[in-house]
Amino acid sequence: MSITETDAAVLAARHVSAFNDAVAARNFSEFLCLFTDDAVIRFENVPGVGQLEFAGREAYTKAYAKQPPDDEIDINGRAEPDEDGGGVVVPFAWRRDGSRGTIRLTYTAANDGDLDSRLVTRMTVIFG
Repeated sequence: MSITETDAAVLAARHVSAFNDAVAARNFSEFLCLFTDDAVIRFENVPGVGQLEFAGREAYTKAYAKQPPDDEIDINGRAEPDEDGGGVVVPFAWRRDGSRGTIRLTYTAANDGDLDSRLVTRMTVIFG
């Protein structure tokens, strides 16, 4: 079942809330539970670095432990379903400096339409 505009807003809010809670707690374990074991997390246009990619729970858990984000984000516009209908595109802004980016999330199918059962299979964070 495709993600609707309403679903996109709910999924985006859940994702950003979990991320911000993780930043505040300095503990990303609950946030990373929103991802499948084989999820791929990719960062593009990272200032001073370029691109980073982490495939699988072990890799992305180590990455967040080694260099955890230290700033929260806000949704900065309307979250939309992606062109395939299986994901969400979320415009965001960092709270500290207001710089903007986009998060693209791809999800597993929902069990009986339950959005909470959807897990992220791929996340691409595009800076700038």
